[in-house]
Amino acid sequence: VQLQASGGGLVQAGGSLRLSCAVSGRTAGGYALGWFRQAPGKEREFVACIIRNGSRTVHADSVKGRFIISRNNAKNAVYLQMNSLKPEDTAVYYCAASRLDPDILAYTEDEYGYWGQGTLVTVSS
Repeated sequence: VQLQASGGGLVQAGGSLRLSCAVSGRTAGGYALGWFRQAPGKEREFVACIIRNGSRTVHADSVKGRFIISRNNAKNAVYLQMNSLKPEDTAVYYCAASRLDPDILAYTEDEYGYWGQGTLVTVSS
């Protein structure tokens, strides 16, 4: 399965962006999907995950209440709506497909088997 993230860019603090991730090769509905991010000089960190039918999601504490993960299996896509952006949200954002049971939320990098190339989000103060 291949994933391609898009939608990054430069935004002022307090603004919003919506990231998209297109899934190809196999149907997105066969996977739990997630978002991670890596800020300059830091390790990659978990942002959010959604199970295959979209009925359960989880968000990192750092983004809870500001970011929302969603998916559209008919379009083979997963999204990350990012609101109230802060400079500390600046990072390369990666989408990924879990290698676990698709009805289980996945939190760690080693629980994901497929990764997109990343899209850069820069939040200016």
